[in-house]
Amino acid sequence: MQPTVSIVGRPNVGKSTFFNRLIGKRQAIVHDFSGVTRDRHYGEAFWNGVTFDVIDTGGYVPDDSDVMLAGIREQVHIAVDESDVILFVVDTETGITDLDIAVADILRQKQKKVIVVANKADNEERRWNVSEFYRLGFDDIFPVSSVNGSGTGDLLDAVVKVLPGYDEEPKVEYPKLAIIGRPNVGKSSFVNALLQHERSIVTDIAGTTRDAINSMLEYNGKKYILVDTAGLRRRTKVKENIEFYSTVRSNRSIMECDVAVLIIDAERGFEAQDIRVLTEAERFNKGIVLVINKWDLIEKETNTLKEYIAGIYDRIKMLNYIPIVSISAKNKKRIHNVIDICEKVIENRSRKISTSALNSFLEDITNERPLPYARGKQLKINYMVQVKSKPPVFSFFMNSPKELPAHYRRFIENKLREKYDFEGVPITMVFKRK
Repeated sequence: MQPTVSIVGRPNVGKSTFFNRLIGKRQAIVHDFSGVTRDRHYGEAFWNGVTFDVIDTGGYVPDDSDVMLAGIREQVHIAVDESDVILFVVDTETGITDLDIAVADILRQKQKKVIVVANKADNEERRWNVSEFYRLGFDDIFPVSSVNGSGTGDLLDAVVKVLPGYDEEPKVEYPKLAIIGRPNVGKSSFVNALLQHERSIVTDIAGTTRDAINSMLEYNGKKYILVDTAGLRRRTKVKENIEFYSTVRSNRSIMECDVAVLIIDAERGFEAQDIRVLTEAERFNKGIVLVINKWDLIEKETNTLKEYIAGIYDRIKMLNYIPIVSISAKNKKRIHNVIDICEKVIENRSRKISTSALNSFLEDITNERPLPYARGKQLKINYMVQVKSKPPVFSFFMNSPKELPAHYRRFIENKLREKYDFEGVPITMVFKRK
């Protein structure tokens, strides 16, 4: 288990910029607007031969009753409890505020090592002024500039010296499930129901989750990384910079995942934006599962679900291999069915079929439906081979690949799915001249 360092402080002191500086990439959304970082963000930092986890938190506002700030406050408590060292970020430009004092009072109660990071110390005058922060009651204060990096080396030297020892374990790559969908369809509620605690802030405010949040789920003896993404909006509705970057992050989450779990709202139905997201996931050859959330709110008759699913498949005829499941994240009904289906999709996506089996399959289907003629000559596929898995890619070698009609390619794909079970998995077929 690696040691963990958390970054806390009142809003808008530069915590996310500092976080990005430590992990060496722009992972948190950085914007000079209070409250942008609303959930915890995890990253990994490496310094002087030591690797440690870093948690970036939302701005800490102890005594505000606003529902969002109350949620941020709870996130900080969780982050601090998870960490070995706390980096308390303050702003040298504004000096000590009442909120800084309130945060300091809380941190002194936590029997944890606290280092004060006097951020925005971009010039000599501000660096001299950091001594005022000793009033907060902590011994270690380091002036830094998150923007240009000055002072971060000395700070990290101090951090690694007080980190506890840990056992270096080989890094295990767990399957990533990206939880995607329009705003307010219940993505965070679904993740929290699986994890059984408030990992992301959940309110009835659309678009609460602005960044992609990673969580570890252990289920049936297996581990998965759940990526709770920002709500995907139609591009025309992405007006502010923060929403734009969140949409970019959601698309990136699709690119990096193993299975994209698209959640839709049963009452709002299946919309054009959902089709676009599914098409994007297929384009990146990701496993795909479609989840109908809030099914408890639908008035039901005998065939309600069957007809609802048929209506979806009618709109995505080329994506009819995608499994669809109904759940209620709020009532925790059938939520684990989603993980069971994802596990099956992961297995399907990893399937490797021998060349001999494939060519026996090829002989069977071409006997069942002979290849058509093109330019007076019958097309012939000499052999096929699977060139990779995760995702599955098949190469076909034939006499005139450009002449093979789309309907016959579709026939081959359908037979492949029927024979070898590629439910939830896009298949790539490449036809080459022998």
